[in-house]
Amino acid sequence: MFEFNIDQHKYKNIHFIGIGGISMSGIAHLLLDKGYNITGSDRKPTPIIDTLIENGAKVYYGQKKENINNPDLVVYTDAIAEDNEELIAAKKLDIPVVTRGVFLGKLMQNYKNSIAISGSHGKSTTTSMISKILINSKENPTILLGGELDEIQGNVHVGTKDYLVTEACEYKGNIRYYFPSTVIILNIDQDHLDYYKNLDNIIDAFKEYLRNQDENSKTILNLNEENNKLILDAVQGELITYGQENDDATYKATNITFDNLGRPSFDLVMRDGTVEHFELSIIGRHNINNAMAAIIACYENGIDIETIRKNIKEYKGLRRRMEVVGKVDDTVIMTDYGHHPSEISVTLNALAEHKKGRLICIWQPHTYSRTKDLFDDFVECFDDADEVIVTDIYAAREPFDPTIHSKDVVDAMVKKGKNAKYIGTFEEARDYIYKDIKDQDLVLTTGCGNPDELARMIVKDQHKN
Repeated sequence: MFEFNIDQHKYKNIHFIGIGGISMSGIAHLLLDKGYNITGSDRKPTPIIDTLIENGAKVYYGQKKENINNPDLVVYTDAIAEDNEELIAAKKLDIPVVTRGVFLGKLMQNYKNSIAISGSHGKSTTTSMISKILINSKENPTILLGGELDEIQGNVHVGTKDYLVTEACEYKGNIRYYFPSTVIILNIDQDHLDYYKNLDNIIDAFKEYLRNQDENSKTILNLNEENNKLILDAVQGELITYGQENDDATYKATNITFDNLGRPSFDLVMRDGTVEHFELSIIGRHNINNAMAAIIACYENGIDIETIRKNIKEYKGLRRRMEVVGKVDDTVIMTDYGHHPSEISVTLNALAEHKKGRLICIWQPHTYSRTKDLFDDFVECFDDADEVIVTDIYAAREPFDPTIHSKDVVDAMVKKGKNAKYIGTFEEARDYIYKDIKDQDLVLTTGCGNPDELARMIVKDQHKN
């Protein structure tokens, strides 16, 4: 069985296949800081890879068997196929090979307090909220983010071994390999159906995850989420629940109000019955749930309430989470990471509630399989947008699939009476926006590929138009 002690350097030379991924790069950065020799490969240069190189990593572009120069360990991302040249070469040489998920699970066990955030939606936001609170407490946490937080100038912070804060994604069943001392489960939804067959399979993976934990663990769970209730019988250790206006929850949010921009305030009824008031600087009712999980996780791990209150209010959000990129005259241009129908619907609903002009959403579908599997949900999730523009599908890890196209989704939307159109490229979408927008419109680009680049193009190129 694979074990990893970060202080022993048993695996001094570690090679990462797919080192540029947000999680892989964070782990690689952490190991560089701990004195390991890191090599890796990816398809092309990125700012994240540039940072790794600046910190001492050697990175190859293109994945060839020659890149395997007798490392002590090879870690590979889930996007890597079994016929990958480097992976095959490492196995032929009998070099230990593990997935990123297995490695991260063993890494967690090196920390006194490890907090892992799971859920189909809200992981990065909740993780970054916890990170901001802990960074500004007396603690010095180690942080692995699935996004970039200004507070730590990126997606990773190397601190002490007292605290590790990390996202715990369920993709390919990775949560089954994780062993945190504090489990957070935000929600469970149908996603990653290119791996899971259905929702029941996803529920089973979460149950296995919980059953792996020991009797000293804490599980913090949103009791307002119906699917979360299906896994309660698998909880080991202490169960701590939360919910909005839910009398059955350990912690309950009440007296919820919003300012004129949609930023919430609420009272949190603590487990002893006392009441603490919190204010957020990000918009949307869904962010109350994320904030509650962050507040409870920090409080249950010994952080004082005033430090939590101050930093949860100062939290401004992650990059690409309802991020304001800039303006074109009086039109605000925003970008978001939402790529699942539930995420897109929640974000549009939050923005529509306080809009002044039209809400125009430019959606870049992410992967052929997700677009097909959730086709009907995608058709319905843009109801709060006044206009929907759909660009070409971002293939990511998948080969071209001729049986699905962005035009198919647009045609289905139009049949439902929605104002939707297909515009394939970013350049065409940018030019259309310049002709279409009116004063006080709000334009949102969304998806987990690279739609943020389109938002930045729109702002940057406006004077060239």
